[in-house]
Amino acid sequence: MDQTQPAADGFVYASLAQLMALEHRVRGLSFLARQPLASILAGNHASRLRGRGLNFDELRHYMPGDDLRHLDWRASLRYGKPFVRTFTEERDRPTLLLVDQRMSMYFGSRRSFKSVTSAELASLSAWIAFHAGDRVGGLVFGDQRVEHIRPLRSRTRIEALCAAVIRANHSLNAAGVDSEHQDQLDQVLRSCIAAAGHDHLVCIISDFAGVTAKTLQLLRQLNAHNDVIAMLVYDPMALKLPEKGRITVTQGALQVEMEVGSRQVHQPLGDFLSGRLKDVAELLRRSQVPLMMISTGEDALAQLRRELGRLSGIPR
Repeated sequence: MDQTQPAADGFVYASLAQLMALEHRVRGLSFLARQPLASILAGNHASRLRGRGLNFDELRHYMPGDDLRHLDWRASLRYGKPFVRTFTEERDRPTLLLVDQRMSMYFGSRRSFKSVTSAELASLSAWIAFHAGDRVGGLVFGDQRVEHIRPLRSRTRIEALCAAVIRANHSLNAAGVDSEHQDQLDQVLRSCIAAAGHDHLVCIISDFAGVTAKTLQLLRQLNAHNDVIAMLVYDPMALKLPEKGRITVTQGALQVEMEVGSRQVHQPLGDFLSGRLKDVAELLRRSQVPLMMISTGEDALAQLRRELGRLSGIPR
């Protein structure tokens, strides 16, 4: 065993085998929506995924049972016989996964770190898209580096994507510090806009640390011509701090250990964490990007299944 590599326990660090094995757990899951998807925190926001488009196939004589809406009136009048247009559904569409492995993701108070939950969501999303017949690729980003994986429909490409996630995941450590480039998420969104063009499915898997007004503009730009889903990964501590104990709060190179049982610490810190989560959800609501809230304290697949059930209108 390479002692320089972190132990992949599945909770602090993920393993490639762990991500690849998730293929067999996504049966029956789909990103295609029949009903609007309501954001958990936004409440009044609803959006519908476009799904695949239709390509014109051929013009042929009308046959009993054909959909009258597909009658081609111009051709029918010209030839004196009814003609219909037939269409085929697009065979696939590219899926891009934006997978956050920055230092802000290297934290977890229950079950797993945000970085590991993000890795699991990336794998689950990749396998769902793959089994729908879509090409899969993505952008895996840390504080300093972004790795691009061009979309292809193959298990080898998904393995390459998961391997990129694992490399970024294993580069995280307690001695690391947040990047000085606070606009890293915005830079990744710009890269995605350039790569996606239109008619892609884009899944952004992140804690959305460092969002700005520019982030809102970029999300709207990306969402204008693509289907975009935001998977906001959060730690349960953001909703409810423990009543006692010590936690370490980091900001760049600064690390401060706090006693959360202190009244002077508990209320302000709790307000800050929950307030930040609401602010991010509000930004996503304004961008009209469907939002999934994924907690590190629960199984990622179970939560994704619930959220996709919300998207399709079918309880899962």
